[in-house]
Amino acid sequence: METQQPFGRLITAMVTPFTKDLAIDWNGVEKLAEHLISSGHDAIVLNGTTGEAPTTSDAEKVEIIKVVKKVSAGRVQIISGAGNNETSHSIEQARQAKSAGADGVLVVTPYYNKPPQAGIIAHFKAIADATDLPLMMYDIPHRTGIQIESDSIVKLFEHPNIVALKDAKGDVAATSWVIKRCGIPVYSGDDILNLPLLSVGAVGVVSVCGHTIGHRLRVLLDSWFAGDAKTALAIHQELLPIYTGTFRTQGAILTKAALNLLGLPGGYCR
Repeated sequence: METQQPFGRLITAMVTPFTKDLAIDWNGVEKLAEHLISSGHDAIVLNGTTGEAPTTSDAEKVEIIKVVKKVSAGRVQIISGAGNNETSHSIEQARQAKSAGADGVLVVTPYYNKPPQAGIIAHFKAIADATDLPLMMYDIPHRTGIQIESDSIVKLFEHPNIVALKDAKGDVAATSWVIKRCGIPVYSGDDILNLPLLSVGAVGVVSVCGHTIGHRLRVLLDSWFAGDAKTALAIHQELLPIYTGTFRTQGAILTKAALNLLGLPGGYCR
């Protein structure tokens, strides 16, 4: 039986365009959201680290959701980042996301604190208990300092509101075992591993490069799930220079630079 895709297959974590004086470029937010929708996305992540969430206030995060929700008019799902290393604040952000109209939340492992696995489980469960929005966990240990171990993922997936995992741990073998053990819908969170993770059972991608190559990722995904592995591999190889180039430094920096070169609203970084 095919694993469900609670947020579709193609998702991009959207950057937040800022003006030169570092205010949010609201017109740019609208235009960029429309660009992503038009390039074939099923969902957009707002207020993630790619969106420079540590630099935006809670009020700004809420307004970003409202603006993109209005632009989308139901054409894509809106997922909002609601994760940090303070459980109570994550709960508040998840509730604010719900009130603003988000369709789901993305919650990263508590970073820097390096809690034990019991603490990680308690953190995610507390957030999932506090809202009825579907929750996607985000495992990126090279940034957070701690991995969500497979036993923890199995336990967390028992919660009815925890519906997916964004996987950016860079360990295809470990991801394979997670998928085999509990069948949780896994989304690739590392563009260069999109196809490798699809090959072991991932249901889609949460991309950064989708800002500039969303239409090609759409074809890659559609080809793969139609059984055309040859076309999917050809596109994967075509996109390798973009994958590697985008992450020569922090992803939002070069993504914004690329968008600006393309005449799209990347803007400045805070």
